[in-house]
Amino acid sequence: MKKRFSPLLVLLPTVMATFTYLDDARAEVSPQTLKSISTPSKVQTPVGKLEFFDGVPTDATVDTLYDNLDRMRAVSVFLDNVGALSVYSVIAGNAAIGLSQPNQIAVAEKLLDSHSLYLTGNTSTMYSIGHLDLQAYGPTVVEVPPGMLGMLDDAWMRYVGDFGVAGPDRGKGGKYLVLPPGYTGVVPDGYFVLKPPTYINWFFMRGSIADGLAPALKNIKENLKVYPLKLASSPPATEFVNITGKSYNTVAPSDFSYFEALDKIIQREPVEALGGESRGAIAAIGIVKGKPFNPDARMKHLLTQAAAIGDATARAALYSPREKGYYIYPDSDSSWVMGFANKNVFFESGGARNLDARTSFYFGYTGVTPAMAVTHPGAGSDYAIAFKDSRKKAFNGSQTYRLHLPPNVPVNNFWAVTIYDTQTRSMLQTSQSFPSVGSQSKGFQKNADGSFDVYFAPKAPVGKEGNWLQTLPGKSWFAILRMYGPLQPWIDKTWRPSEIELVK
Repeated sequence: MKKRFSPLLVLLPTVMATFTYLDDARAEVSPQTLKSISTPSKVQTPVGKLEFFDGVPTDATVDTLYDNLDRMRAVSVFLDNVGALSVYSVIAGNAAIGLSQPNQIAVAEKLLDSHSLYLTGNTSTMYSIGHLDLQAYGPTVVEVPPGMLGMLDDAWMRYVGDFGVAGPDRGKGGKYLVLPPGYTGVVPDGYFVLKPPTYINWFFMRGSIADGLAPALKNIKENLKVYPLKLASSPPATEFVNITGKSYNTVAPSDFSYFEALDKIIQREPVEALGGESRGAIAAIGIVKGKPFNPDARMKHLLTQAAAIGDATARAALYSPREKGYYIYPDSDSSWVMGFANKNVFFESGGARNLDARTSFYFGYTGVTPAMAVTHPGAGSDYAIAFKDSRKKAFNGSQTYRLHLPPNVPVNNFWAVTIYDTQTRSMLQTSQSFPSVGSQSKGFQKNADGSFDVYFAPKAPVGKEGNWLQTLPGKSWFAILRMYGPLQPWIDKTWRPSEIELVK
């Protein structure tokens, strides 16, 4: 007769281990064990002296602990929602100059310059920037011109999809249909469909200026269109506003108003846009969908402190990253870093969210798409960022520095160096409205051996005016080297730029 196998035999080791644990727990408690699970009557901590009566916190200690808990949670909320604040700040900034509707598009007709505050914008491609309001417009059509490179991010700057060269239209142009969260209606044929989890979504597209500004602008104005699907048979005209030379701000605040802005985002967006854990952290500091955000004096004081700590922490994560995955040349003392740690645009590491990487990117840069971290020889673009000089010191705008690029800079198209303000993370505002130099710059000098030198100083070195980027005494700065169409020597690191060195 065949013996039947009992599933209880499989569970027996676990059951026995459980009983063994319980037996241990019932054993006599040693003084050492008692000490490890008890709290002394007084404990000195970084938040002050904590006092207890036989493990019960005194009233003063309870107040101290809850202050600390609320402040800690607020700092975490600050760091975890920088992307959302950045998206809404770009939209609010554009609205301030008359771009309040989805069919109104910002275009840098003569390229982006330093007058406006945009996180690490560049002067090398023609930007077109807009947003979608799926709550007001419903399903929305975005007609993308041919030859564009762009992306759509949701209200927390999370990647939704690509337009143009990296998107499903493969640079030929096409019609995209963006559906609101929870949409259950009919989806017509003939569209590339995107389904973001938020009502507000932000896009930017870059047009190539290889053939000049005029053809790039003509392509955008004639072919970029945004309109509600319900008006597809007779769409309203898309309006364009030139942002070149306009002075306005798109950078998120870093004071108490950060939390006021976050409350507006939470009230606007659907509950499902965030997971319960994230929403719980936000609710813990008084920001709850459907309820007024009205912190008392105590909570406002703690939130103000948290904003200051959050801003400082984000700056540490951006300017002094502690993870090797940021460094382009990690086996040396190089200061050159990249925007995405390990080139991971989803801020993941070993199956876990890389929180510092997420905060760092959203605090310093704008726009998330896998296309920004994939390098193909001779196509796309790649970036190297220098926050510190060759001595690992912050740049001093009173002094003179030099960047040396060896001969045969490995690019299929061109390269450019742009200088930025460490406070605003936007282009440094000096007498140079377009604070970039590079292979396309007029008057830029090549050395006799084919190499190049770029100088950073308050005044141009004699004879190097065309190779000079102006700095400001009393201010720091950082630089980004952009490689358009990087070739294999850049990718495999057999060619590399010098560190930026102090020369005076």
